[in-house]
Amino acid sequence: MRGAAMSLTAAASGLVVFLLSVSVVQGQNGWGVTYSFTEICAVKGSTVEIRCSYTHPSPWRGSVNTVEKTFWLFKKKWGTFEDLFTESEYSGRVEDLCENNTCTLRIKNLRESDSAEYKFRIKTNQPDGKYDGSTGVTLSVSNLQVTSDKNWLFCQNSCHQSYYPSYIWNKNGQIIQGETSYYTSNPNKADSYSCALKGHEDFPSPPVCVRGQTCNRVIYTEISICAFKGSSVDLSCTYSSFENDVKSKFWFRPERIHQGQNSSQPEDLSEDSQYAGRVQILETERGCSTLRISDLRDSDSAQYLFKFKTPSFEWRSDLPGTTLTVTALQVQVIRAKVYNYSIEAELKCHSSCSPAGSLNYVWFKNGEKIMTAVISSYKGLFHHRDNISCALEGHEDFPSPAVYGPKLPSVSVSPSAEIEEGSSVTLTCSSDANPAANYTWYKEDEDSPKASGQIFTITDFRAEHSGSYSCGAQNKLGRSNSTLHQIVVAGSWKQLPFVSIPVVLLAVISLSVFLWIRRKRASRDSSEPEERADNREECVPDQPEQQDDLQYASVHFNNRADPLYSNMRAAQPLRHTEQQEVSEYAAVKFSSAAPRARGQDSEEDPAALYSTVNKSR
Repeated sequence: MRGAAMSLTAAASGLVVFLLSVSVVQGQNGWGVTYSFTEICAVKGSTVEIRCSYTHPSPWRGSVNTVEKTFWLFKKKWGTFEDLFTESEYSGRVEDLCENNTCTLRIKNLRESDSAEYKFRIKTNQPDGKYDGSTGVTLSVSNLQVTSDKNWLFCQNSCHQSYYPSYIWNKNGQIIQGETSYYTSNPNKADSYSCALKGHEDFPSPPVCVRGQTCNRVIYTEISICAFKGSSVDLSCTYSSFENDVKSKFWFRPERIHQGQNSSQPEDLSEDSQYAGRVQILETERGCSTLRISDLRDSDSAQYLFKFKTPSFEWRSDLPGTTLTVTALQVQVIRAKVYNYSIEAELKCHSSCSPAGSLNYVWFKNGEKIMTAVISSYKGLFHHRDNISCALEGHEDFPSPAVYGPKLPSVSVSPSAEIEEGSSVTLTCSSDANPAANYTWYKEDEDSPKASGQIFTITDFRAEHSGSYSCGAQNKLGRSNSTLHQIVVAGSWKQLPFVSIPVVLLAVISLSVFLWIRRKRASRDSSEPEERADNREECVPDQPEQQDDLQYASVHFNNRADPLYSNMRAAQPLRHTEQQEVSEYAAVKFSSAAPRARGQDSEEDPAALYSTVNKSR
């Protein structure tokens, strides 16, 4: 059943589509393909999208039935359906976008030869598991053309006549009034006319002379051209002048206009500093001009127009010229299975636009050529460290960026100094990977994820957050994990992982004893400033008088194999016979805890404090 025609436009992609028929559902026993429309008309040079959805039974005939691959087929002149992705005439111009059982075929830079019937096919893991329905979608590519009959001009449109769009008319390259498919005028021999659909002025008909064979006009060879960065490209047009006396001619970009005193003038690209040494103007025959740009750059992507002047006429620029898109190839990972030591992957060499001509694809592994193929896809078995890239045959010097699995990730911590409790800590994971990697964070265990994303922030860092952190980087071609990175909060014992608790405790006790004795001595000195008798022992060198009141703390580490433990007990007064073992102790002088009477040096001071750590025997 035919319904009212509809129009879809997408300025960014040049989508100009007229949908002429309603959707149709085909299917049996759980198999089905549903097309949104069965007839589509699109304008030459534009982009069209053909959309469908599909179903399949699962299980089927007692086995699991899963889709392994989808195809878009087109009907050749002799009646057979072929995979259009294997046809050189579609190379670089088609995309198959599938998600959630809905697939869209996108054909860019449409040609009249693209007019055909298109079908969608699904293939499953079963030997006879395939389905494509009985009928598909008929695409008609319209080529607008101006014809004349005496004083009337007609814009002929091969699309279905139930659709009545508005039209735009151009005279000698300038827009004139008129919204119908016909236009009345009294053209003279110098005038040329063209037409376009309103809203789609970028796809006009070629300008035609309606009174004779020679008139003022410019016809561009290509509406759009795609070329690769670093390569060369030729943009061509044919032109004619009714006066046959062209005074000047040049190529220019419409957005690069010089503002003069009286009017704005386009800049001749041969005199533009941006193109210095990279531009040539070739005219191999009369009325044919070619702009050659070499060493292409991204900034060269633009629309290019041709202009000429005669003594009494100047060609205007309302009509579009040739749009150049400078692009680079990219390798897309269609699907991949990652094993312990290898990767089984299906890759596709893709560009954002269609390269001129039909060229073969060249594949590289680690910089070495491994395959040349007509089609853009490639299946192979790779190692985790392999780099895969592609190029077009004849343009091997301009390959795509390589794809590869993640390299060993690195982790950075901010702040990098001591982390105070309650502060914010930010961890950043970085890994070289193409496609870009996804990141996962772990604490202590490579099985208990803590967070995802390249940046992991802990806003209120506490002692319980201390520990070892790592990140994992993963893309379709593999996975790599960072080494552990230890983070501890300042003031937590976890900051000293290699110092045993007993040693720390001993240091605290010694410091406390020292401070307590010092306070007692200060109190004694202030209350009893009298002189003390000089009383020295034979084994102690002469010291100032105040050192007679020495207290000793003896520290001796045990001799066990495990250095993390020590025994502590109160020290007994040393006898003369034990002095030979004093060499194993560290003597530390402390002030007496209480004043001492003269003559008491030879006796044990009851206020003396000793601390010893015995060495095991």
